[in-house]
Amino acid sequence: MPSAAQDIPVRNGSGAANDLSRTVTSSFSALDRGGLAGSPTATFHHSPSSHRSGSIYDRASSAKPLTPFNTQDIKVLLLENVNVTGQEILKKQGYQVEAIKSSLPEDQLIEKIRDVHVIGIRSKTQLTSKVLSEAKNLFVIGCFCIGTNQVDLKAAADLGICVFNSPFSNSRSVAELMIGEIIALARQISDRSSELHRGVWNKVSAGCWEVRGKTLGIVGYGHVGSQLSVLAEAMGMKVIYYDVVNLMGLGTSTQVSSLDELLANADFVTLHVPELPETMNMIGAAQFAQMRTGSYLLNAARGSVVDIPALIEAMKSGKLAGAAIDVYPNEPGSNGETFNNQLNEWAAEFQSLKNLILTPHIGGSTEEAQAAIGVEVAESLVNYVNFGTTAAAVNMPEVTLRSLTHDQPNHARIIFIHKNIPGVLRKVNEILGDHNVDKQMTDSRGDIAYLMADVSDVDVAQIKRLHGDLEDLGSRIRTRILY
Repeated sequence: MPSAAQDIPVRNGSGAANDLSRTVTSSFSALDRGGLAGSPTATFHHSPSSHRSGSIYDRASSAKPLTPFNTQDIKVLLLENVNVTGQEILKKQGYQVEAIKSSLPEDQLIEKIRDVHVIGIRSKTQLTSKVLSEAKNLFVIGCFCIGTNQVDLKAAADLGICVFNSPFSNSRSVAELMIGEIIALARQISDRSSELHRGVWNKVSAGCWEVRGKTLGIVGYGHVGSQLSVLAEAMGMKVIYYDVVNLMGLGTSTQVSSLDELLANADFVTLHVPELPETMNMIGAAQFAQMRTGSYLLNAARGSVVDIPALIEAMKSGKLAGAAIDVYPNEPGSNGETFNNQLNEWAAEFQSLKNLILTPHIGGSTEEAQAAIGVEVAESLVNYVNFGTTAAAVNMPEVTLRSLTHDQPNHARIIFIHKNIPGVLRKVNEILGDHNVDKQMTDSRGDIAYLMADVSDVDVAQIKRLHGDLEDLGSRIRTRILY
């Protein structure tokens, strides 16, 4: 808001309007006011720069350390037990970090989110348009998981709130879970284990199979599906896959032309697709009818992808020999005895079925994956807060500028998020025109445009005027100035 650009304090008490030797602030609001932990061996396989351009670990020693001015003013709220690796990265920046182990109901979430600048969540927290409209200071969201369907991405973009996630880091963990469950289903391990826990000795071989020589059908050949493909082939399985995009298979895996063809030819079917209108109940009664009698279904995608009542009927009829489900249409917000008929009306009947592996959305829940996710998302948050970089954002144009250096002390980085309408750049450049613009980049994504520009030889008074003039533009969504 224009009124925010007033009474900028002088740096270091010098009284000099052009004293900008302290390098950068996280946002203009600051101007207004004044060890990785992972696997037991701490050797999880993650290169900090492998998924994000401009990683905080890649900054050359000559680059100016663009840490926020008065970092204690940046308030971070982390929900759902975000891994300690991510927490430590954010704390080392000097941010105020509050970490809560569970998600919050809407009323408590609204109360908490009003004062924070950064929020980190996993899959349970629902950041709806109603919640986001209450988050007056929020400017970035970190989803410490693969999916982002728990966030209203358009509402966030319309408010100038950038959203990041971790689309790659837990792929191996999910693929390994699928391999374990394929073997467990083929050998009925879950049933034998539960029987023996009750004292029942039931040594049988009927209906138990080796997986070698069997056909695995992978629906969705992305990061998880392709890794699963390699692991399955190593065990001697034949792999076919279906994807809406034409993709080159790894090893000897073969892409089929339709979901129907895959279902008719696979002994095991695994699902790895996003939650979209097109994937809603994509596996229902008609699809179960096309599957081989005695085949198996595994879902590690989203709970909306499988029609659970239809799956129950397919298992009771003997059409399917088993299933493994890790995701559900409705999932509890916290741990406890909450997976019941009040949550999903079919829960009790589902739990009574034989050779059915039910896991509580743990596909990516390994120490290695969570540590890697913590690093990846926390890096993105730091890069956005400190540098304005939107590389790999899911709801904003991807814009980045090279780092400022130590020999550029009196520079400011202008970040202007605006409506993507004609004439905005002309007005912005008129405002910047009285200054030396060292570099500038802009990009748009739908109705939202994102502009970054580095301006040299500016003093506090000039920064104040720049901020006020940009805030007064009718196209403005959010203005930030880093210096």
